[in-house]
Formats: sequence, C-alpha cells, structure tokens
Amino acid sequence: MSGHSKWSTIKRKKGAIDAKRGKIFTKLIKEITVAARLGGGDPAANPRLRAAVLSAKTENMPKDNIERAIKKGTGGLEGANYEEILYEGYGPGGVAVLVETMTDNKNRTVADIRYFFSKSGGNLGESGCVGWMFDKKGVIVVDKETIDEEALLTLALEAGAEDVVEEDSSFQVMTAPEELNEVAEKLAAADLQYVEASVTMVPKNTVEVAEEKTARSLLKLLENLEDHDDVQKVHANFDIDDELMEAIS
Repeated sequence: MSGHSKWSTIKRKKGAIDAKRGKIFTKLIKEITVAARLGGGDPAANPRLRAAVLSAKTENMPKDNIERAIKKGTGGLEGANYEEILYEGYGPGGVAVLVETMTDNKNRTVADIRYFFSKSGGNLGESGCVGWMFDKKGVIVVDKETIDEEALLTLALEAGAEDVVEEDSSFQVMTAPEELNEVAEKLAAADLQYVEASVTMVPKNTVEVAEEKTARSLLKLLENLEDHDDVQKVHANFDIDDELMEAIS
C-alpha cells in the first residue's frame, strides 16, 4: 500500500488516542481559525473554511467549538496569530516528506522539525525540493462494508468525483480540491456515510521501503511529526509491503 493510503490508515487506527489528548481537535480548530481569517467566516463563500468545517464534522467536533474557531479567525474572539509554513525534506530510504504547519513561533517549529528529520537519518530540505512530487487532491474515505465498488463508482462520478481507488478496507473517492465539499455533500445526500473527507497531497510516484529498520525509522519520523502541536498534516510517498507493515505494527 502506498504512502498516502498507508499513513492515513495508521492515523485512523491511532485516532482514538489522539482524540483523548485533544490533538485532532486542536489541529482542526487551527485550520478553521486560519481559513476564517484569510477568507471570511461564511463557509458558503469560503471553500477552504467549508472543507475545514467538513473535516471537523467527520471527527464529531461540537458545533460550539467550530463556531468559536470561526469567531477567533474573524476577530470576534481573541486568539493566537498563526503563520502557515510548509516544510519539505527526505526521510529514511529517500522518501519525500511534506509537513504542513501552523505556528506562532516559527523558530521553535523549524528547530523541532529539523531535529526529527535528523534523528531519523533524513534531512530537512529547501522549499520546493519535494513538493513537485505530489498533487493536491480532495479525498473522501468510504468503508468497504458500506457499499460495493461498482455502486460507489457510479455514485461518485455522478457527484463529480474524478475516480475511486480501492484500498485494503476502504475506498478513496478522489476529487479536485475545489470540488471536495460539493462531492461530499452529494454523497451524504445519497445516504452514503464516509469516514474522512479532506484536501490532501497525493504522491505521483512512490518509493519502496523494503528493509525493516528503514521502515521503522520512517514511521517513527512520521509519527513524531504528526504528534507535534504545530504540525497540521504530514504527507509522504513511501510504499511498504503489507507483510512488512504487519510485522512492524
């Protein structure tokens, strides 16, 4: 399984732990706040805010939390002024890694990100060094138990999706980033429940990681990055064999 889908699966499995620590909600609140600050507090007129609110709803964030985050973004409530910074680098095995951050202290953040890369045997690179290896896509994750592939493909294409990709236990409905909200709303209107809906970076090609030591180091790097308070999303273009993945999980 390739980098985007594999790491997404890992994150969903550990999601319950993260939720207890408040990390998921914290990241979502930051995104909603910044989206509202940059594009206004009306989700209907702000595609990025609509996508952020959609992601929050899929994580069952209370409505009050969403509304407070929007008010912080539009100046109705006091809050930190976050700066968005994208870090790029190479992890173990030459895997390309993108790290989306929101921070109120970029010196702290870059020092921590550089440390994680160095500790894993990778290195933090210059802006643009790996970003060209990814495409921005809207991804809606649907549990395989809820619908068969042919029915989902028909429904998704009618809703305006680009494709449906099969994974181990789920289907991924792929959309253009700007079409994510509309497609998700149409799927919901058709009584289809989905696990996750978000804009993400999908690798154009993947790097095979076959050695157990390298795989462990890579996953530890991704986990350390994901757990950092300033990190919003982590993307990587690795491919780990399912048997090896099962062995190190």
